[in-house]
Amino acid sequence: MTIKAIRFRDNGFAAQPFVFGGEEGPDKFDPSVRYRSGLTNYLIDTGDEVILVDTGLPAGTPEEVQDETTPIYTGHDIAGYMEAFRALGYAPEQVTKILLTHKHADHSGELRSFPNAKIYVNEEEADADELKNLPNLVPVSFTDGPYYNFPACQKIRDGIYYIKAKGHTRGNSIVVVEEDGLFYMLHGDITYTDEALYANKLSVVFENLPAARETLDRVRDFIARHPTVYLSTHTPLGPENLETKTVIDLANPPKTIPAGEVVFKTATGKYVCSI
Repeated sequence: MTIKAIRFRDNGFAAQPFVFGGEEGPDKFDPSVRYRSGLTNYLIDTGDEVILVDTGLPAGTPEEVQDETTPIYTGHDIAGYMEAFRALGYAPEQVTKILLTHKHADHSGELRSFPNAKIYVNEEEADADELKNLPNLVPVSFTDGPYYNFPACQKIRDGIYYIKAKGHTRGNSIVVVEEDGLFYMLHGDITYTDEALYANKLSVVFENLPAARETLDRVRDFIARHPTVYLSTHTPLGPENLETKTVIDLANPPKTIPAGEVVFKTATGKYVCSI
């Protein structure tokens, strides 16, 4: 079984108030502190199936116009999601399953591009506007009992588990892949940066704050007890962790690599350096 990164945006940033300020409030954090951001989804090749975890932004979605107050800038296009997917050597018709972490458009944007795929989604989110009129939707009721410290999961196949993880949205889920003694945790937006995981901070984006806190607590407890490779969507640390098979050690956070020099266009049309 092989996990591959589908990278389609890079060289963005996320401001500390956005990624840390969900509980204490964004005003408690420094807007000048910015962490690296981008957009990456993941593909699981089992040998006899091609399974996607999320499907990127809709084709043609423009880059954000950012300025000094932008909370998160997902970066410059590397390619459209479908181009990045095809660049890995696969065709859309090969995909048999899509495991959706949640409804938001940067995770569900190309669901309709995979005609043979069953789309698994938490049943509590199956009625979301982003998922309407999808004939191959599979609402998941998580009938396979607990997965370690998570109360509810659905076993997709040996070594692949779809886990209820509410909070960011009412139907938020995560995926864990077990391979060669490691636990690969593929998540949507449990945290927007790995720095927030280490710091135990929630972002300002959530539908249910107590549930989001409970989920992050369970994620951190799981990581503390199992050798976990944390595969994020919104930071290049996700694909970097995958490439190096980096196991998260919550007691020893890596040195933060801050966002690099970002040049943005203001409303006046002038380009301004953020540093």
